[in-house]
Amino acid sequence: MRLAGLLVIRDGSRRRWQAARRELKRVGPLGLLDVIAFRAYARLVHAADDARWERAAVAELRRRYPASLDTVPRLTVRSPNSSEARAFLQRLQPDLVVARCKVLLRKDVFEIPRAGTFVLHPGICPAYRNAHGCFWALANRDLTRVGMTLLRVDAGIDTGPVYLHGTCEYDEDRDSHIVIQQRAVVENLDAVGETLIAVARGEQAPPVDTAGRQSAVWGQPRLTSYLQWKLGARRRPFMARHEEARH
Repeated sequence: MRLAGLLVIRDGSRRRWQAARRELKRVGPLGLLDVIAFRAYARLVHAADDARWERAAVAELRRRYPASLDTVPRLTVRSPNSSEARAFLQRLQPDLVVARCKVLLRKDVFEIPRAGTFVLHPGICPAYRNAHGCFWALANRDLTRVGMTLLRVDAGIDTGPVYLHGTCEYDEDRDSHIVIQQRAVVENLDAVGETLIAVARGEQAPPVDTAGRQSAVWGQPRLTSYLQWKLGARRRPFMARHEEARH
């Protein structure tokens, strides 16, 4: 593979306000306060450790995959749906695009690549669609569906064809949901790369059959749901020991 270009998104406060209004409509005033409380808690308790983990992970990836990005064309935009972004992609004519953003792409953008636009979704789709699938799987104690999904973008919210489900090892006591969802991507990069190369070459890479599976769109993490997750994680070893004692 050859990296044809980088489209860097620097969005401002406007998108955050739009996200807050959507969440208010979804969960109401009390629910939005719950979301804000979690954001404040995560910033105080987890942000520094998350940043340290990310720096170490990036350093290891750069060691494993040494490459210089100095000569790679790049464009910084506020929105990947802007006319500047569209013109940049049309000029590059990439075989495929990997979108690492939380913005719904317009059809005239995600259809530019010959083989399609793909996302590394933090959650197992279609059960955990939207940006915080790992968090909600953990909060729901749905531990077999904590992971990531490689899917091709279509006009819906994470509704496109699924090409890969990936999971990872994690520590519920130590790791934040941010670290867990990033770990799920990092630990499946080889499989992601092999799948994308096969798709780009037109080789046999059939989508995962998700027909009939539960499908749901989840909102922003909430402090009450976080506490529910941690309580469930602490009860799990106790319940396991209790079952062993019974047998």
